[in-house]
Amino acid sequence: MSDKAVILLSGGLDSSTVLAVARSRGFDLHALSFSYGQKHDFELAAARRIAAAFGVREHRILTLPPDLFGDSSLVGGAAVPKDRDPLAHAGIPSTYVPARNTIFLSYALAWAEHLEAADLFIGVSAVDFSGYPDCRPEFVAAFEQLANAATRVGTELGHHITVHAPLLHLSKKETIELGMSLGVDYGLTHTCYDPAPDGAACGRCDACVLRRRGFEAAGVSDPTRYA
Repeated sequence: MSDKAVILLSGGLDSSTVLAVARSRGFDLHALSFSYGQKHDFELAAARRIAAAFGVREHRILTLPPDLFGDSSLVGGAAVPKDRDPLAHAGIPSTYVPARNTIFLSYALAWAEHLEAADLFIGVSAVDFSGYPDCRPEFVAAFEQLANAATRVGTELGHHITVHAPLLHLSKKETIELGMSLGVDYGLTHTCYDPAPDGAACGRCDACVLRRRGFEAAGVSDPTRYA
């Protein structure tokens, strides 16, 4: 197999760190982003900036129909939850996008087969997160098993497909420290779920809260422009 890897790149803090990890491991970088009607589509411009900064070999942005994801407050009319502690709330929040990581990884898997690549990277974490079921170790392990059972690479060719989730057990603080050690410029990234029309972060949604806490815990200045 080749040394190519497909990295899911949203343009946020986590996926940008994962891209840096993949580069540090010597992979030939192929990044994949998605436009799916998300309110925070400023992240796609951030993904382009990050891909360019890291010298990605190829960066693709795929467009998916927004109505595929139902009533998620990230794509629908419902308000994005704000002014709460995302780690203190039980249950799955309205910002959950149904099957998003499953769908994204499936596209990444298809592209990887075309590239003759056996390595996929995703920036999920089961530590500082909002309780999404597709950010857990069980999900990553299950998709990797599926990938090896459902592809020519994993069956006929006998190569093992690996789903790398290097942030899975890291806090936001640890993720930021890792990224800075690998040269990530977090000023290029976008995290906010509900940005202002000019792209300024709200500072109040779950994503902003977790990002702010991470920078504070790491003792690093947060380069985010808040409204």
